[in-house]
Amino acid sequence: MADLTESGTPSDWHVPAHVPPELVVDFDMFAPPGVEEDVQLAWRRLHDIAPDVFWTPRNGGHWIATRAEDIETIQIDYDRFSHRNHVIPMQPRHFPSLPLGVDPPRHGPYRKLIARAFLPKEVDRLERTVRQVALGLLDKLEPRGECEFMEDFARVLPVTVILGLLGLPQEDRPRLIQLAEMIVRTPGLERRLDAQAKIREYLGEWIPRRLADPGDDLISYVVTSEFDGRAINEDEMYSLCSILLVGGLDTVASMMGFICKFLAEHPEHRRQLADEPQLMRNAVEELIRRHGVSNTARYVTHDFEFGGAPLKEGDLIQIPNSLFGLDERKVADPLRVDFHRDFPSPHAAFGNGVHTCPGAILARREIKVFLEEWLKRIPDFQVKPGTKPVLVTGRVSSVVRLELSWTPTAA
Repeated sequence: MADLTESGTPSDWHVPAHVPPELVVDFDMFAPPGVEEDVQLAWRRLHDIAPDVFWTPRNGGHWIATRAEDIETIQIDYDRFSHRNHVIPMQPRHFPSLPLGVDPPRHGPYRKLIARAFLPKEVDRLERTVRQVALGLLDKLEPRGECEFMEDFARVLPVTVILGLLGLPQEDRPRLIQLAEMIVRTPGLERRLDAQAKIREYLGEWIPRRLADPGDDLISYVVTSEFDGRAINEDEMYSLCSILLVGGLDTVASMMGFICKFLAEHPEHRRQLADEPQLMRNAVEELIRRHGVSNTARYVTHDFEFGGAPLKEGDLIQIPNSLFGLDERKVADPLRVDFHRDFPSPHAAFGNGVHTCPGAILARREIKVFLEEWLKRIPDFQVKPGTKPVLVTGRVSSVVRLELSWTPTAA
């Protein structure tokens, strides 16, 4: 528990002089009320209790924008809302973050460098691998009649794919997932920086090997690349490879966890997909809309008013992407999951503008393959009786544990 001042407020609260008292709301992004039941609803409660843009004194103090229109503006307008610092609590620039931590025009060449691995033709090629991994996992799981979904499936399928793309050993998966989770969900700056340092140390085992003997993997491609008429430098190598690794280890697994939890609790939606497989494309977008996971931030570049809030240069403003798809001003009846909703379902799960996630096409494909193959083999499943899913939030929301049970086909 935080130390309290004489006024009864935590001593680490930060409310600068330019923030009006009426715009201050006590909200902790790492522990919102109700997170243990429904992470996205815990965030959506802000629509009922807070101004559209408000200041929270928690975690060093920062603004939060809660409405779809504002979230989209902030994602697109990098002149006012920079990516130079995009995590909360604000992080010293110990580690360059490319391409995520830079704005145009610097951003473009870095993004182009890694985006080639996620073009539609490359994802089409990868789909065979994704499906093979999914089928192999289901061969083992289906006869058991139960599993812990995150450990047995969600943290295996997308992570196997990204480690394969990077040419890294599959046996390193548990160690790397643990570090990624520390980076995206721990509120402590020291632990986060330590995890980032360990990721860089890990890559230090592999990048020199790929420089000496390049292969056909993504790390080899990055470290041997040239742009702007020069070879890529060491900091750029490590930063780009870190982003690829950490981004591929957590986000898709987290989204799969929320989607699987929803389907375990809503048999009518499972039956609908079985009866109307042509709805799969719509279903993927609608499930992503309802279960956004990313809660990034932007750095305010100069003083101006936005959404009734007096923003000041150096402030951070958070944009919980899940709130875009849950905003009734943008989406009719947003809490209802409707596979017949007009395509595409409005959401910002992968961002908007120049910083849209380059891996979005692959993420969608992995979720689609998961749904297709899982529902063929295990069409009826439930949260295992006597257990409760464990949910957390932070810079990326996630399901920590999800125990499932079903009747095996051979039973």
